Amino acid sequence: MHPRIWLALGLAAIGWGTSGPVTRAALAAGIPPVGMTAMRAAIAVVVITTIVYATDRRYPTDRPSWTLGAMMGTVNLALPFVATVIALQYASSGFVGLLIALTPLATALLAHYLLPDEPLQRAKITGLGVAFAGVGLLLVSGDSGLASGGRPLLAAALTVTAVIGISYGAIYAKQRQASFDPIVLTGMQFLVGVVLMVPMALVVEGVPDVPSAWGVVLLLYLGVAGSVLPFLMFYWVLQRTSVTNASLVAYVVPLISLSTGIVFLDERLDLGIAIGGALILTGVLLIDRIERGRSSVTVSAGPAH
Repeated sequence: MHPRIWLALGLAAIGWGTSGPVTRAALAAGIPPVGMTAMRAAIAVVVITTIVYATDRRYPTDRPSWTLGAMMGTVNLALPFVATVIALQYASSGFVGLLIALTPLATALLAHYLLPDEPLQRAKITGLGVAFAGVGLLLVSGDSGLASGGRPLLAAALTVTAVIGISYGAIYAKQRQASFDPIVLTGMQFLVGVVLMVPMALVVEGVPDVPSAWGVVLLLYLGVAGSVLPFLMFYWVLQRTSVTNASLVAYVVPLISLSTGIVFLDERLDLGIAIGGALILTGVLLIDRIERGRSSVTVSAGPAH
């Protein structure tokens, strides 16, 4: 892949990879889970809308554009945000991050049926199978990465739900890649997410208490570095390479989540997590070799902005 695509994927991975540990820190600071997702999305809306108008863009008014925005705001934002933040109450950020590594597998399977130019080749199945074996080992081990209070099966079920939403969202956006500007789509996605998550938070948790100064810092990080930056980078990449290639970012995320969670939080590198992670790394190396050889992976000029 082109170095610019690797750089964008790296920035997206850092943003999403550090979001897990920061989310667990925010939970420890007393911020309720659903309310956290709503406030995080609201901060992102302010930032991305400022970028939209500062760069002479405008939100569209046509129905097809908002249909895309509504779909992405639902399956690629609200659903994964809520599912993963709840999962992080029952497992470490490294555990959840490793399960997010299912995304390329789910995306490749869906792309095989929904995108005619991305068949599920035998060599790719081998790489995905190795990575999937790592995730399976993680589940069988029963390790949650927490010293106490872990519920790995519940966390896994929630994270897999998020993975399905993310995978379908990537396919849906890829099918319409010529019809959106990444910055505008990111803003629309977060606007829809706020509309969905704010009422949910009020119904489930009521009006939240005012966060502490530390809580505000964590929310700002989640809204900007953990939301706006990685989504902008991911959509930019999605317009320039295959959807399966773009989804490789999910393999780097768990490594970042694991390392930051161990260093800054009370998370542990359990044996099941270590071996499962090693298999996932092997899988990503295999997939990367396959994707490099695909003649269809090229860098286009992209949108004018």
